[in-house]
Amino acid sequence: MDTKNSLIQEELAEGVLTLSLNAPKTGNALDLAMTQALADAVEHANTIPGLRCVLLRSTSRHFCTGGNVKDMDDGSDLMSGTVAEVRDRLRLGLHRITRALRALEVPSIAAVNGAAVGAGFDVSLMCDLRIAGENARFAESFLRLGLVSGIGGAWFLTRLVGPAKAMELTLTSEFFDARTALELGIVSQVVAADQLDDAARALSEQIAAAPPTAARMATQLVRQSAELSLPAALELAAGLQAMLLCGDEHKALVRQFLADQTARRRDQTR
Repeated sequence: MDTKNSLIQEELAEGVLTLSLNAPKTGNALDLAMTQALADAVEHANTIPGLRCVLLRSTSRHFCTGGNVKDMDDGSDLMSGTVAEVRDRLRLGLHRITRALRALEVPSIAAVNGAAVGAGFDVSLMCDLRIAGENARFAESFLRLGLVSGIGGAWFLTRLVGPAKAMELTLTSEFFDARTALELGIVSQVVAADQLDDAARALSEQIAAAPPTAARMATQLVRQSAELSLPAALELAAGLQAMLLCGDEHKALVRQFLADQTARRRDQTR
């Protein structure tokens, strides 16, 4: 489905679901409408038959500029009401995005162009992989407005760069470019801005070409291993590997591997 005029454009092709943030006038700010649209789209992804990968990108010059500062000034939208009401709105609204991206059964990629700041930066951190255009700029910028990350960014950032660097990025609110993000391990690739979509598509299609059952299990194993003790991670690995070893996907790939080897040896003796 390709919904040209919606806040989230959706396109499914070759097992890759592309979700494009599409609110250029606000820099894809995470107001109530965008929050609900993105959460709905990500939650729905797990129900799509044959899905292999999710690619999150923007249709405009910025990936996501975080919260809407005008709404903060007005005390409207996500920021309206009492402390308890705002807290519940964050938990039932913004946190839907966090939970949905974490619950994806397939790998996710964020293609970051322009600004990815505040909650927008944090959303990119929730994806399994990030690829950035050379024009990308990042910041855990909440302290600039007297805030903290209310969407879970501290949890993801600490696991990516370590507690000390996460603390520095949080307390300084400094902006950093794509090359710095690459050095920190926040992104895995940096490409020319005009090549970002092609590079992200190529990466997503490469991932989508992997054996689907094994790829889903590998995604879960890597995600969960970051949080588990070694004994627990070994138990998880053993269980997943046993299911794969006894499964049809693995057996078919082994047969194909052996057949290819036989064919190569035959060609070499001719």
